Amino acid sequence: MSKNQVLRNSIQFNNVYRNGTSIVNRNLVMYYLKNDLGYNRLGISISKKVGKSVVRNRVRRLIRENYRLNVGNLLDGYDIVIVSRVRSKDSDYHEINKAMLNLFRRFSNRRR
Repeated sequence: MSKNQVLRNSIQFNNVYRNGTSIVNRNLVMYYLKNDLGYNRLGISISKKVGKSVVRNRVRRLIRENYRLNVGNLLDGYDIVIVSRVRSKDSDYHEINKAMLNLFRRFSNRRR
């Protein structure tokens, strides 16, 4: 994922939160908003309630890797923010993968 494909500042995140649509499951929340750029931009938000920095970074790495592996299944041209819920701290790779595939499938079904 190149640097221009990442949401960086709070203005970009708040724009997606305010104007976007959300999809929820037990471990994750996904917000998305059309961006007219022709490619997706990803933002990951993990609260300190999830755990200490080691736990938060582990969850962030799992989300980023699952996104990288499944980005081909998504429609292009969206800003996507994935928010980790507290219960995701105890999740392993397969549970995060299952949660993200569920979000991506529901996202694709809404957009068609």
